[in-house]
Amino acid sequence: MTAENDLPQRTKHVELIVNGKRVQGDIDSRMTLAEFLREELGLMGTKVGCNRGECGSCTVILDGNPVYSCSVLAVEATGREVLTIEGLTPEGKLDPLQEAFIEHDALQCGYCTPGMIMSVKALLDRKPHPTEGEIKRATDGNLCRCGAYPNIIKATLAASEKLIR
Repeated sequence: MTAENDLPQRTKHVELIVNGKRVQGDIDSRMTLAEFLREELGLMGTKVGCNRGECGSCTVILDGNPVYSCSVLAVEATGREVLTIEGLTPEGKLDPLQEAFIEHDALQCGYCTPGMIMSVKALLDRKPHPTEGEIKRATDGNLCRCGAYPNIIKATLAASEKLIR
């Protein structure tokens, strides 16, 4: 029989930058980045749909790359930068990408929207004027149960035009 003191330590210290601010905490080492963002930091914009890395609703940008935050342990983000939907613009204003999603009716129920926007944001940061095919590839890991895919592509193209001006 193993004594409780012989078990591996489950509490770990994390320190990372979220939306431009340094945050830290002592957390269960099994906590996902999605759980850390929502439960520890109160950032509820990151949605958790499948919790298996299949739907993309929990997508955030980690060091410039879109990741499923339900599939990344929070301790793996130590020393790294995370951008969530709340961090797109200061003071609650809308980002041009968010405005384009509204203008082009690229959201219906809205559950996929934060993850979809973060995937598209990562694409636009790398390639400000993407093709329709590049948008499809960038969002192919994000499921939209309402089927707003054509409008998401239109919104992304419109946002890219605004960003170029």
